[in-house]
Amino acid sequence: MHAPIPRRRPRTLALELVERFSDRIRAGELQAGDKLPTEAAIMEEFEVSRTVVREAISKLQAAGLVETRHGIGTFVLGPGDGPSFKITPEQFSTLQDVIAVLELRIGLETEAAGLAALRRTDANLASLRRALDAVIAAVEAGQDSVAADFQFHLEIARATQNTHFAELMATLGAQIIPRARLEPAAEMSAERQAYMRRVNQEHENILDAIAGQDAESARAAMRTHLSNSRERRRRAQTALA
Repeated sequence: MHAPIPRRRPRTLALELVERFSDRIRAGELQAGDKLPTEAAIMEEFEVSRTVVREAISKLQAAGLVETRHGIGTFVLGPGDGPSFKITPEQFSTLQDVIAVLELRIGLETEAAGLAALRRTDANLASLRRALDAVIAAVEAGQDSVAADFQFHLEIARATQNTHFAELMATLGAQIIPRARLEPAAEMSAERQAYMRRVNQEHENILDAIAGQDAESARAAMRTHLSNSRERRRRAQTALA
């Protein structure tokens, strides 16, 4: 039985959970091909929330230590099994870095949204709705919504029915959500909450287009959503210049 993680901010808890599992992998307690415990089991063992577990898994994926196989579970990768492409946390250290990743996401996720509109199943729509409801609930409660936000975008990738989209998104991890790097978790101000509600309306527009199987509207809604985020960072960069 491992000791629970001391109570700290959710982001710190996730990083500590990453360290615990990284240590187990390095020590050989978890070997290549081993399946990680379920979310519920990890929550119970370390006394953390589901959000913390999902963020930690995303970071382990981004580090190339594990891979998640949809509907099966998360498995430890062996040496050389990790993805050849990844963006490290150090590559998110400046506003320019974040803008560069948003440009990549515009190309990737715009097309993913269009394909998702054409190919989504009812199960995909239910997963998208749950993910977006989790974002909304976090925002209205004044809590960090990064993990739920990433889950929404990951579910869109899964709805393409093309595993490469989902695998690439999983490899990138929750760190691709801009505020994960530039706006550390803190009490949400009224201004920030209003901004997040506007972001969620953009999410709703994307989901509506996917539900309506309107590929062009889905692409346009995703492009608008990510372009708005990029322009916000560009304005911030100009203000700092």
